[in-house]
Parts: sequence; structure tokens; C-alpha cells
Amino acid sequence: MGNLFSQLNITTTILLSLSVILLAGFLLTRITKLAKLPNVTGYIIAGIIIGPHILDFIPHKLIDGMGFVSDIALAFIAFGVGRFFRKDAFRETGWSVLVIALAESLLAGIFITLSMRYLFKFDWDFSLVLGAIATATAPASTMVTIRQYNARGEFVNTLLQVVAIDDAICLIVFSITTALIGANPGTGYSVAEIMLPVVYNVIALVIGVASGAVLSKLMTPKRSEDNRLILTVALLLGLAGLCAAVDISPLLSCMLFGTVYINMTEDKDLYDQVSKFTPPIMSMFFVISGMKLDISAFATLGVVGTTYFVIRIIGKYLGAYLGCTLTKASEPIRNYLGLALVPQAGVAIGLAFLGHRILPEGVGDMLLTIILSSSVLYELVGPASAKIALVNSGAITQYRAQAGPERAEARDSVQQEKDLSTAPLET
Repeated sequence: MGNLFSQLNITTTILLSLSVILLAGFLLTRITKLAKLPNVTGYIIAGIIIGPHILDFIPHKLIDGMGFVSDIALAFIAFGVGRFFRKDAFRETGWSVLVIALAESLLAGIFITLSMRYLFKFDWDFSLVLGAIATATAPASTMVTIRQYNARGEFVNTLLQVVAIDDAICLIVFSITTALIGANPGTGYSVAEIMLPVVYNVIALVIGVASGAVLSKLMTPKRSEDNRLILTVALLLGLAGLCAAVDISPLLSCMLFGTVYINMTEDKDLYDQVSKFTPPIMSMFFVISGMKLDISAFATLGVVGTTYFVIRIIGKYLGAYLGCTLTKASEPIRNYLGLALVPQAGVAIGLAFLGHRILPEGVGDMLLTIILSSSVLYELVGPASAKIALVNSGAITQYRAQAGPERAEARDSVQQEKDLSTAPLET
């Protein structure tokens, strides 16, 4: 099919390829929904099927030229993460949640970095990038379980706050790691090579803050919803483009953009509007990720991927336990919070694409394969581990667990909507 597309003019090839990508993602999610799997899993499997290793529907040159989709997707993800950093939220919870999030994310990253370096003898660049990505959590599976059983209480509140902070920590750690790696991995670094990416990142942060302030002034009461969306997307794409021009991640600047805007306006409606605009972008992002997955590498990377999968879970659990102990959290939170932090998908996959750019080609492909394959595993076990955590912590009562989602929803739908009004969905 890819050869058939190549005989057509470039405009027709691009349009038909995008249509195939979106339709394949949609059709596979119909199947994964029957198995009660997240949409992300369906999108990745769709990419594998239509990609070069199976049906080869999409021309290879087109796949290689669609890296910009990951930049756009990450810009929107980071902007959405920024909404959860409101001043009033930190005043209410204090710094205990931040300590827990730092402990569980950084310990997982440290465990992965050291295991990749000393167990498999990978170089420090690869090990550090993989460790930085390991700090991320994708709470979608957990959120589905929370909604399904109307879970609520102290455990749920703590979990929602931790996952909101978790991905922001990952973005910061990854940005610092890639800035230090620089543009010439493996050749030794001069002071200029180390400092220049750092300077670029600082400038990007300043532009992100300025963008949030500018947007808050542009969003006058008379501004139509269409123009609100146009202005927001324009600034996000501009930020992503400027970052791409100097080969740095757009994550931190876009996250600061979202953070500054929410704190200056308290305008939550804009984030809801943007989230309704992004599903096709996210679908393409994950399907393209699946097309880039090298199935032939599974045989050689099976041990590495399994080690990454297991050690990251251990790091997340022990880190959450340590953070809860330091902050004197309640026993149910201390014992079970780590189980609810298992899933990993959106942000991790996007960062794997960025890591693919700065690492040597073969190493970058290996990074992408490890993250994509492990993401599918995490999304498979995520819902079960989340339910275990919610039931054993008391967030799901015995009535709700036995009654199932329909009766529980009829009984508690109003309270559920209140509890989950600020929950992040898929990062």
C-alpha cells in the first residue's frame, strides 16, 4: 500500500495517509474497548499493524517526516499539565504532596538509570535519558477506575495531586538531562556545549511565562470561543516551533505557559476547550509511535524491556512509600499509593521521541522500542493495580466494589463529579 501511495502526488499521499492513520486508530480502539484496555493501547497496536513491519500502508518518507506531530502533542500535554499548578491548591495541601511526588518519581528514575548502566553496561547518556523518562506516570487507567467505582476520600485526593505534580517533575528532569547531554553525545563536552542548551531552555521558560501573561490579557470577556482557541493554539505552536529551532524540548515552556495563565485568570474553561480540540492530534501521535516501533528488536531487547518494566514499578512503589513515611501520611496512603502510579504512556512516549533525536540512531531506536513496548504492558496491568490500591485503601467501599459501576454511579454521580473536577485525564 505504501508503494501505491508513492505513485500519487504529494498532497494526495499526505491526505490519504492521515486518513488511514486516524481510521486505523479508531477501528483498533473499538476492539481494545471490548477488552477494557485504554485507547492508547489501541492506537499503538494500530500503528504497528499499518506500519512498515506488517502491512506497510504508509510511505516510509512520510513516517520519517511526521516528527513534528510529537512536538505538537507534547505542547498540548504540557499546557494541560500547567493548569494543575494553582497557588490555592498548594496552599491547601502544603508541601507534603510535593515531597511524595518527588520521592516516587526520582527514586524510579535513579533505579532505572543505575540498572541500565551497571546491569546492561549502556553508556551514561542512554541510561540518564531512560531514567528521566521513567519518572513519568500516566494516570488515565487509574482515573477510569476511580470514575467506574466512584472512589473518593483522602487517598483519591492525594493520588490526584501527586499525579498532577509527577509529570511536571518528569518534564523538568528530562529537560535538564537533555540540556546536559548536549548536541554531540559521546564526543566530550566543552563549557559552551553544556551551557548553550541551558541558556536556550532559560529563554524558552521566559517566553513561556510571557505567553501566559499575554494570553491572559488577550482573553477579554467579549472574545469568542473560536478566537480563544485560535489564539491559544497559535501561541502553543509558536512556542513549540521556537524550541524546535534550537533543538530543545517545548515541555517546560508550554507547561509554564499553562501555569501562568491559570494563576492569572482562573479560567478553567479554556483548558476544557483545548482538550476537546486535541483528540485527533493525540490519536495520530500514538499511531505514529506504533509505526516507529521496531518489532524485530523485541527478541534482543526483551530482557532490557522487562527489567525496565519491573524496576520502574519497584522504584515507584518504594519512592511513594518513602515519601509518605517522611510526610507522615496515613497508613492506607503509605501502603497503596505506589500501586496506583504504575501506568506510563503519553508523556513517556513523547519524551522517547525527543530522546530519539539526541541519541545516536541505533541507541535512539532502542530507547523508543523499550518505552513503547513497556507502555503497552503498563496499560495492561494499570487498571488492575489501581483497583487493588483503591479497594485496599478504602477509597472504594465494599458496597461499590460489589455493586459494580452502574449502581455505584447512580448512587454517587453528583459527588463523583465534584471529586474529579480537577483530575488530569491522559498525560
